[in-house]
Amino acid sequence: MHTWEDERRAFSDAADWFAGLTARVGDRWEEPGLGEWDVRSLVGHTGRALLTVETYLARPAPPALEVPSAPAYYAAARRLVGGPEVTERGRAAGRDLGEDPVAAVAALVARVPALLKDRDGSELVPTVVGAMRLRDYLPTRVLELAVHGSDLAAALGVPAEVPPRAAASSLHLLADLAVADGRSATLLRSLTGRTALPAGTTLL
Repeated sequence: MHTWEDERRAFSDAADWFAGLTARVGDRWEEPGLGEWDVRSLVGHTGRALLTVETYLARPAPPALEVPSAPAYYAAARRLVGGPEVTERGRAAGRDLGEDPVAAVAALVARVPALLKDRDGSELVPTVVGAMRLRDYLPTRVLELAVHGSDLAAALGVPAEVPPRAAASSLHLLADLAVADGRSATLLRSLTGRTALPAGTTLL
């Protein structure tokens, strides 16, 4: 069972790792990052995993719970994800990093995890798909940082050494998604060497 403290530390660890990777970019900001994104856009998009936490915490708390869990968040978000709008938001986020992206990310990482120190996870936050508890929203941000941090590591040609707490949180959430989607048997069989995952398989 992952506690609120586990998730808070996983988020902080993942954010620190992301900042460290960003510091290794050097002069490669315009090189390929992921899909249509260059490295700057990928870093900008990944940084939104922190920015949304900050933005939502600054807004008034919603009156009632609408999204009861992290898997429910992804079920709702699938209807919104994809298309040119997401690609352009990543590019815009990259541009917003300004002339010193490394410093911009470092400031973000210094600022946002600290906002969680006096929270207990029960707070309602107004996400893009509806109101949900902070303790359910935060693992989705850890997963974003872990996955896109791995994308950034691949783009830079360095090992994707996801911090252990962040990796555990992300794999726990992916397992929950597999169960919610009725695909747990497929995942179990592939991870124990029985069969390969079908091409293009994703839980997101």
